[in-house]
Amino acid sequence: MFKALENIDSIRLNFSEGGLLFMNITLALIMFGVALDINFQKFKDVFIEPRAAILGILSQTVVLPAFSFLLVLVLNPPPSVAMGMILIASCPGGNISNLISSLAKANVALSVSLTAFSTLGSTLITPANFALWGSMYVRYYEKAKHLNLPIEIDLIQMFQTVFLLLGLPLIVGMWFNKRFPKITKKIFNPIKIASVVVYLLFIVVAFYANAQFLPPYIIPVGILIFLLNAEALFTGYLVSTIGRLKKADRRTIAIETGIQNSGLALVLIFNPKLFNGNGGMAFMAAWWGIWQMVSGLGLAWILAKIKIKDEPTLNTEA
Repeated sequence: MFKALENIDSIRLNFSEGGLLFMNITLALIMFGVALDINFQKFKDVFIEPRAAILGILSQTVVLPAFSFLLVLVLNPPPSVAMGMILIASCPGGNISNLISSLAKANVALSVSLTAFSTLGSTLITPANFALWGSMYVRYYEKAKHLNLPIEIDLIQMFQTVFLLLGLPLIVGMWFNKRFPKITKKIFNPIKIASVVVYLLFIVVAFYANAQFLPPYIIPVGILIFLLNAEALFTGYLVSTIGRLKKADRRTIAIETGIQNSGLALVLIFNPKLFNGNGGMAFMAAWWGIWQMVSGLGLAWILAKIKIKDEPTLNTEA
């Protein structure tokens, strides 16, 4: 099915040290912007109605990586592409999920809370999930010795990278929000918009710098990204439907599960101590960053046209 991807394992994308520094700063800025909208009240709200939050967290951190692993086994893509899919599924929610939830008329408060939990917990959860499912993938295939990826995943290096680029900016952002609330209100929207624009610009520049590698892989990688994104959105909706949540909450959990932080995935992939710009993994993460915005905004546009009736009691309808 994906014969065009046969040689993708051997590709290493070109990226300068300056480009890597720019990417790291961009991700840190994005996380700082996310943190400006996080305060302890967000977490308090979750405990008032914990069932939706618990299902949302389970959907994103447990069910999604497991389902994505099964999808990898079914599709059987090249090893580096498979590992890229597993890494994407292991990342926390993306920073645009709150915007998409708002446009989709979902539960925005729940969306912000889930983003906060998944992002703060990603320092531990992302490396642990990738180590678990990545190692299972390597063990599953007897040809693992031929992978152009490290067989033993450097957990310590992943912990360090995730903490420095997600954990630290989040801590600083939350402190800044509490210490300077008036300034935070003024800079929140500009920083959020600027960080998304700069991140998209970064992806475009990265693609341009490696344009010679793109033509054979655009369509097959695009198909894989479409299937992975569809699986992620379906996972969130399935978990919340089984949990008999309100329809607005189902929308939120589907969006939170379907929007992953591809910026973190790219930073880890281009880290020379981890994957050193592995082509298959990088193509997946970069395409995911673009496609999830397209699919997320498209889904929000459709859902916004579907009115949700008041649901004072548990609704068992799909």
